[in-house]
Amino acid sequence: MSAKWQISVPGSTANLGPGFDSIGLGLSLYLNLTVTLQDEWEFVHIGENVPADTTVETHLIYQIAQQVALQYERTLRPCRVEMTSELPLARGLGSSAAAIVAAIELANILCELNLSTQDKLNISSQIEGHPDNATASVVGGLTISSMDESGIVDTIRIHDLDVAFIVFIPDFELKTADSRDVLPANLDRGYAVRASAHANMLAASFVAKDYERVGRYMEADLFHEPFRAQLIPNYTEIRTAAKQAGAYGTALSGAGPTLISIVPTSIADQFVHAMCAQFPEQEIVLTYADKKGIVVTALS
Repeated sequence: MSAKWQISVPGSTANLGPGFDSIGLGLSLYLNLTVTLQDEWEFVHIGENVPADTTVETHLIYQIAQQVALQYERTLRPCRVEMTSELPLARGLGSSAAAIVAAIELANILCELNLSTQDKLNISSQIEGHPDNATASVVGGLTISSMDESGIVDTIRIHDLDVAFIVFIPDFELKTADSRDVLPANLDRGYAVRASAHANMLAASFVAKDYERVGRYMEADLFHEPFRAQLIPNYTEIRTAAKQAGAYGTALSGAGPTLISIVPTSIADQFVHAMCAQFPEQEIVLTYADKKGIVVTALS
Protein backbone atom coordinates (compact mmCIF):
# COMPACT_ATOMS: atom_id res chain seq x y z
CA MET A 1 0.00 0.00 0.00
CA SER A 2 1.31 3.42 -0.98
CA ALA A 3 1.70 6.11 1.68
CA LYS A 4 0.73 9.03 -0.57
CA TRP A 5 -2.00 9.60 -3.14
CA GLN A 6 -3.63 12.29 -5.20
CA ILE A 7 -7.43 12.27 -5.50
CA SER A 8 -8.88 14.42 -8.29
CA VAL A 9 -12.65 14.93 -8.50
CA PRO A 10 -14.42 17.01 -11.17
CA GLY A 11 -16.92 19.66 -10.23
CA SER A 12 -20.27 19.56 -11.93
CA THR A 13 -23.30 21.40 -13.13
CA ALA A 14 -26.78 19.99 -12.63
CA ASN A 15 -30.32 20.35 -13.92
CA LEU A 16 -29.25 22.02 -17.19
CA GLY A 17 -32.70 23.51 -17.28
CA PRO A 18 -35.47 20.93 -16.89
CA GLY A 19 -33.27 17.98 -15.84
CA PHE A 20 -34.17 18.78 -12.23
CA ASP A 21 -32.23 16.72 -9.65
CA SER A 22 -31.45 14.06 -12.27
CA ILE A 23 -29.15 15.40 -15.03
CA GLY A 24 -25.56 16.22 -14.15
CA LEU A 25 -22.45 17.10 -16.13
CA GLY A 26 -18.89 16.65 -14.91
CA LEU A 27 -16.79 19.73 -15.74
CA SER A 28 -13.05 20.15 -16.26
CA LEU A 29 -12.79 22.11 -13.00
CA TYR A 30 -11.35 20.06 -10.16
CA LEU A 31 -11.09 19.49 -6.44
CA ASN A 32 -7.67 17.97 -5.70
CA LEU A 33 -6.53 16.24 -2.52
CA THR A 34 -2.94 15.18 -1.87
CA VAL A 35 -3.12 12.60 0.90
CA THR A 36 -0.12 11.46 2.96
CA LEU A 37 -0.26 8.94 5.82
CA GLN A 38 1.00 10.35 9.11
CA ASP A 39 0.41 9.94 12.85
CA GLU A 40 -2.38 12.50 13.23
CA TRP A 41 -5.01 14.23 11.11
CA GLU A 42 -4.18 17.50 9.39
CA PHE A 43 -5.93 19.52 6.67
CA VAL A 44 -3.96 22.09 4.69
CA HIS A 45 -5.93 24.44 2.43
CA ILE A 46 -4.03 25.95 -0.49
CA GLY A 47 -5.34 28.83 -2.61
CA GLU A 48 -8.90 30.07 -2.94
CA ASN A 49 -12.20 28.18 -3.05
CA VAL A 50 -11.44 26.13 0.06
CA PRO A 51 -13.29 26.64 3.34
CA ALA A 52 -11.73 28.82 6.01
CA ASP A 53 -11.81 28.41 9.78
CA THR A 54 -12.50 24.67 9.90
CA THR A 55 -11.07 22.20 12.38
CA VAL A 56 -10.40 18.57 11.58
CA GLU A 57 -13.58 17.53 13.40
CA THR A 58 -15.78 20.03 11.56
CA HIS A 59 -14.25 19.43 8.12
CA LEU A 60 -16.80 18.05 5.67
CA ILE A 61 -14.31 15.66 4.09
CA TYR A 62 -13.25 14.28 7.47
CA GLN A 63 -16.86 13.90 8.62
CA ILE A 64 -17.98 12.06 5.47
CA ALA A 65 -14.88 9.82 5.44
CA GLN A 66 -15.55 8.89 9.08
CA GLN A 67 -19.20 8.21 8.26
CA VAL A 68 -18.22 5.82 5.45
CA ALA A 69 -15.60 4.09 7.60
CA LEU A 70 -18.17 3.53 10.36
CA GLN A 71 -20.69 2.23 7.81
CA TYR A 72 -18.17 -0.49 6.92
CA GLU A 73 -17.01 -0.96 10.54
CA ARG A 74 -13.49 0.20 9.75
CA THR A 75 -11.11 2.72 11.32
CA LEU A 76 -9.66 5.58 9.28
CA ARG A 77 -5.89 5.83 9.29
CA PRO A 78 -4.81 9.42 10.10
CA CYS A 79 -3.27 11.47 7.31
CA ARG A 80 -2.35 14.91 6.06
CA VAL A 81 -4.72 16.21 3.38
CA GLU A 82 -3.58 19.09 1.17
CA MET A 83 -6.59 20.53 -0.60
CA THR A 84 -6.89 22.81 -3.64
CA SER A 85 -10.03 23.60 -5.60
CA GLU A 86 -11.13 25.27 -8.82
CA LEU A 87 -14.74 25.19 -7.57
CA PRO A 88 -16.05 28.32 -5.86
CA LEU A 89 -18.21 27.54 -2.82
CA ALA A 90 -22.03 27.85 -2.97
CA ARG A 91 -22.09 28.91 -6.62
CA GLY A 92 -23.86 25.94 -8.23
CA LEU A 93 -20.74 24.14 -9.49
CA GLY A 94 -20.99 21.06 -7.29
CA SER A 95 -18.37 21.97 -4.68
CA SER A 96 -20.12 20.07 -1.89
CA ALA A 97 -20.81 17.01 -4.05
CA ALA A 98 -17.15 16.94 -5.15
CA ALA A 99 -16.08 17.10 -1.50
CA ILE A 100 -18.43 14.24 -0.62
CA VAL A 101 -17.16 12.11 -3.51
CA ALA A 102 -13.55 12.89 -2.54
CA ALA A 103 -14.27 11.94 1.09
CA ILE A 104 -15.77 8.60 0.06
CA GLU A 105 -12.68 7.91 -2.06
CA LEU A 106 -10.46 8.90 0.88
CA ALA A 107 -12.22 6.36 3.11
CA ASN A 108 -12.04 3.81 0.30
CA ILE A 109 -8.25 4.19 0.16
CA LEU A 110 -7.48 4.47 3.86
CA CYS A 111 -9.75 1.57 4.86
CA GLU A 112 -9.03 -0.54 1.74
CA LEU A 113 -12.77 -0.92 1.12
CA ASN A 114 -12.52 -1.79 -2.60
CA LEU A 115 -15.75 0.08 -3.29
CA SER A 116 -17.27 -0.44 -6.72
CA THR A 117 -18.39 2.44 -8.92
CA GLN A 118 -21.98 1.52 -8.05
CA ASP A 119 -21.15 1.69 -4.32
CA LYS A 120 -19.68 5.18 -4.81
CA LEU A 121 -22.73 6.31 -6.78
CA ASN A 122 -25.11 5.02 -4.11
CA ILE A 123 -23.25 6.39 -1.08
CA SER A 124 -22.57 9.84 -2.56
CA SER A 125 -26.12 10.30 -3.86
CA GLN A 126 -27.64 9.15 -0.57
CA ILE A 127 -25.55 11.74 1.30
CA GLU A 128 -26.35 14.48 -1.25
CA GLY A 129 -30.03 13.56 -1.31
CA HIS A 130 -30.24 13.44 -5.11
CA PRO A 131 -28.03 11.86 -7.77
CA ASP A 132 -27.28 14.65 -10.25
CA ASN A 133 -24.02 16.29 -9.09
CA ALA A 134 -22.66 13.23 -7.32
CA THR A 135 -22.95 10.85 -10.28
CA ALA A 136 -21.29 13.37 -12.58
CA SER A 137 -18.37 13.74 -10.14
CA VAL A 138 -17.98 9.96 -9.74
CA VAL A 139 -17.99 8.94 -13.41
CA GLY A 140 -17.64 12.18 -15.42
CA GLY A 141 -19.44 13.03 -18.64
CA LEU A 142 -23.14 13.80 -18.78
CA THR A 143 -25.17 11.62 -16.43
CA ILE A 144 -28.90 11.01 -16.45
CA SER A 145 -29.80 9.36 -13.16
CA SER A 146 -32.53 8.25 -10.80
CA MET A 147 -32.40 7.05 -7.20
CA ASP A 148 -35.03 4.72 -5.77
CA GLU A 149 -36.47 4.84 -2.27
CA SER A 150 -33.79 2.50 -0.95
CA GLY A 151 -31.03 4.78 -2.22
CA ILE A 152 -29.92 2.70 -5.21
CA VAL A 153 -28.80 4.82 -8.15
CA ASP A 154 -29.34 4.00 -11.80
CA THR A 155 -27.38 6.18 -14.20
CA ILE A 156 -26.74 6.41 -17.93
CA ARG A 157 -23.55 8.21 -18.94
CA ILE A 158 -23.10 10.12 -22.19
CA HIS A 159 -19.54 11.02 -23.15
CA ASP A 160 -17.68 12.60 -26.07
CA LEU A 161 -19.72 15.80 -26.01
CA ASP A 162 -18.34 17.98 -28.80
CA VAL A 163 -19.26 21.31 -27.25
CA ALA A 164 -17.80 23.82 -24.81
CA PHE A 165 -19.39 25.13 -21.63
CA ILE A 166 -18.97 28.66 -20.33
CA VAL A 167 -19.87 29.49 -16.74
CA PHE A 168 -20.80 32.94 -15.49
CA ILE A 169 -19.84 33.07 -11.81
CA PRO A 170 -21.13 36.08 -9.85
CA ASP A 171 -19.44 37.43 -6.75
CA PHE A 172 -21.99 36.17 -4.22
CA GLU A 173 -23.02 32.85 -2.72
CA LEU A 174 -26.44 31.24 -2.94
CA LYS A 175 -27.07 28.31 -0.63
CA THR A 176 -29.04 25.45 -2.20
CA ALA A 177 -31.44 25.48 0.75
CA ASP A 178 -32.29 29.17 0.14
CA SER A 179 -32.73 28.48 -3.56
CA ARG A 180 -35.11 25.61 -2.78
CA ASP A 181 -37.25 27.79 -0.55
CA VAL A 182 -38.63 29.68 -3.56
CA LEU A 183 -39.91 26.53 -5.30
CA PRO A 184 -43.65 25.72 -5.18
CA ALA A 185 -44.71 22.75 -3.06
CA ASN A 186 -47.07 21.45 -5.76
CA LEU A 187 -47.43 21.65 -9.53
CA ASP A 188 -50.61 21.34 -11.57
CA ARG A 189 -50.73 18.03 -13.46
CA GLY A 190 -50.84 19.57 -16.93
CA TYR A 191 -47.98 21.92 -16.03
CA ALA A 192 -45.95 18.98 -14.64
CA VAL A 193 -46.55 16.95 -17.80
CA ARG A 194 -45.17 19.79 -19.95
CA ALA A 195 -42.20 20.21 -17.62
CA SER A 196 -41.48 16.47 -17.75
CA ALA A 197 -41.75 16.45 -21.54
CA HIS A 198 -39.13 19.20 -21.74
CA ALA A 199 -36.81 17.18 -19.50
CA ASN A 200 -37.32 14.10 -21.67
CA MET A 201 -36.50 16.10 -24.79
CA LEU A 202 -33.38 17.55 -23.15
CA ALA A 203 -32.11 14.07 -22.32
CA ALA A 204 -32.98 12.70 -25.76
CA SER A 205 -31.28 15.65 -27.45
CA PHE A 206 -28.06 14.96 -25.53
CA VAL A 207 -28.24 11.28 -26.56
CA ALA A 208 -28.72 12.38 -30.19
CA LYS A 209 -26.00 15.06 -29.78
CA ASP A 210 -28.47 17.52 -31.29
CA TYR A 211 -27.02 20.57 -29.55
CA GLU A 212 -29.41 23.11 -31.03
CA ARG A 213 -32.25 21.18 -29.43
CA VAL A 214 -30.24 20.79 -26.24
CA GLY A 215 -29.99 24.57 -26.06
CA ARG A 216 -33.67 25.04 -26.79
CA TYR A 217 -34.76 22.71 -24.00
CA MET A 218 -32.13 24.02 -21.56
CA GLU A 219 -34.03 27.30 -21.83
CA ALA A 220 -37.48 25.71 -21.56
CA ASP A 221 -37.44 24.61 -17.92
CA LEU A 222 -40.66 24.81 -15.91
CA PHE A 223 -39.54 23.00 -12.73
CA HIS A 224 -37.27 25.56 -11.09
CA GLU A 225 -35.83 28.37 -13.20
CA PRO A 226 -39.02 30.45 -13.46
CA PHE A 227 -39.02 30.64 -9.66
CA ARG A 228 -35.28 31.03 -9.06
CA ALA A 229 -34.63 33.61 -11.80
CA GLN A 230 -35.68 36.40 -9.40
CA LEU A 231 -32.70 35.51 -7.17
CA ILE A 232 -30.15 35.94 -9.97
CA PRO A 233 -29.01 39.42 -11.06
CA ASN A 234 -28.55 39.72 -14.85
CA TYR A 235 -30.29 36.37 -15.46
CA THR A 236 -32.28 37.59 -18.47
CA GLU A 237 -29.52 39.85 -19.78
CA ILE A 238 -26.94 37.04 -19.77
CA ARG A 239 -29.27 34.56 -21.47
CA THR A 240 -30.13 37.09 -24.18
CA ALA A 241 -26.53 38.20 -24.78
CA ALA A 242 -25.26 34.60 -24.83
CA LYS A 243 -27.82 33.61 -27.47
CA GLN A 244 -26.87 36.63 -29.59
CA ALA A 245 -23.19 35.65 -29.29
CA GLY A 246 -23.86 32.14 -30.61
CA ALA A 247 -24.71 29.99 -27.58
CA TYR A 248 -27.05 27.07 -28.14
CA GLY A 249 -28.62 27.83 -24.77
CA THR A 250 -28.04 29.05 -21.22
CA ALA A 251 -29.40 27.80 -17.90
CA LEU A 252 -28.79 28.02 -14.19
CA SER A 253 -25.94 25.81 -13.02
CA GLY A 254 -27.51 23.70 -10.32
CA ALA A 255 -29.43 25.93 -7.95
CA GLY A 256 -27.47 29.01 -9.13
CA PRO A 257 -26.32 31.72 -8.91
CA THR A 258 -23.87 30.66 -11.67
CA LEU A 259 -25.25 30.43 -15.20
CA ILE A 260 -23.87 28.05 -17.81
CA SER A 261 -23.96 28.34 -21.59
CA ILE A 262 -23.44 25.52 -24.07
CA VAL A 263 -21.62 26.76 -27.17
CA PRO A 264 -19.99 25.33 -30.30
CA THR A 265 -16.33 24.56 -29.56
CA SER A 266 -15.30 26.55 -32.64
CA ILE A 267 -16.54 29.85 -31.18
CA ALA A 268 -15.70 29.25 -27.50
CA ASP A 269 -12.79 31.68 -27.22
CA GLN A 270 -14.50 34.54 -29.04
CA PHE A 271 -17.67 33.89 -27.03
CA VAL A 272 -15.76 34.25 -23.75
CA HIS A 273 -14.12 37.46 -25.01
CA ALA A 274 -17.49 38.95 -25.95
CA MET A 275 -19.11 37.99 -22.64
CA CYS A 276 -16.19 39.35 -20.58
CA ALA A 277 -16.61 42.70 -22.33
CA GLN A 278 -20.34 42.74 -21.65
CA PHE A 279 -20.35 41.40 -18.09
CA PRO A 280 -17.09 42.52 -16.44
CA GLU A 281 -18.53 41.91 -12.96
CA GLN A 282 -18.84 38.16 -13.66
CA GLU A 283 -16.01 35.63 -13.53
CA ILE A 284 -16.41 33.92 -16.91
CA VAL A 285 -14.70 30.55 -17.30
CA LEU A 286 -14.38 28.29 -20.34
CA THR A 287 -14.66 24.62 -19.44
CA TYR A 288 -15.41 21.27 -21.07
CA ALA A 289 -17.06 18.01 -20.12
CA ASP A 290 -14.81 15.95 -17.85
CA LYS A 291 -14.23 12.49 -19.32
CA LYS A 292 -12.97 10.44 -16.37
CA GLY A 293 -14.70 11.25 -13.10
CA ILE A 294 -12.65 10.39 -9.99
CA VAL A 295 -8.95 9.82 -10.67
CA VAL A 296 -6.69 8.37 -7.96
CA THR A 297 -2.92 8.39 -8.48
CA ALA A 298 -0.45 6.71 -6.13
CA LEU A 299 2.52 8.99 -5.49
CA SER A 300 5.98 7.84 -4.54
